[in-house]
Amino acid sequence: MFVLVEMVDTVRIPPWQFERKLNDSIDEELNKKLANKVMYNVGLCICLFDITKLEDAYVFPGDGASHTKVHFRYVVFHPFLDEILIGKIKGCSPEGVHVSLGFFDDILIPPESLQQPAKFDEAEQVWVWEYETEEGAHDLYMDIGEEVRFRVVDESFVDTSPTGPSSAEAASSSEELPKKEAPYTLMGSISEPGLGLLSWWTSS
Repeated sequence: MFVLVEMVDTVRIPPWQFERKLNDSIDEELNKKLANKVMYNVGLCICLFDITKLEDAYVFPGDGASHTKVHFRYVVFHPFLDEILIGKIKGCSPEGVHVSLGFFDDILIPPESLQQPAKFDEAEQVWVWEYETEEGAHDLYMDIGEEVRFRVVDESFVDTSPTGPSSAEAASSSEELPKKEAPYTLMGSISEPGLGLLSWWTSS
């Protein structure tokens, strides 16, 4: 679920931080810059793990700050495909079941990846697994807040960097706001034995 990623960056330390230890200042600046940010095709940055190398620091004319090239390792959330995770149901919609890990919310289990047969209850706004028994179908509701075990089957990165307006956008109405896309999304599946709500598989 978590991986260590080697990175290189130039860190600017303002003069009022010169009295502190250099490593402490760099640690703070790197976490301020990267923590809780999604890096394209890398994952969600969590926190600094360690600093592996510090190169010479430079002070440029007109800027009293020091600039240091830093080699470091960062903890990144990037689960591998087919990894089994446990989260909580954040909500349900016709698009599927939305799952949260607490620190990461952009997880979707689409309808075709649910335990089948499944239906969406419009009144309750929840997905229901119509579990077949000898006595007939038994509805198992996927309620908000329930813990769910799922398999990661796909991931999607979207480059959300700011861009200039295209000619087509310039011609469209200014009242239309572009749809906000998540920079990093996971697709899950619970369509196999042992996956789904933890309460479904507890031993009696």
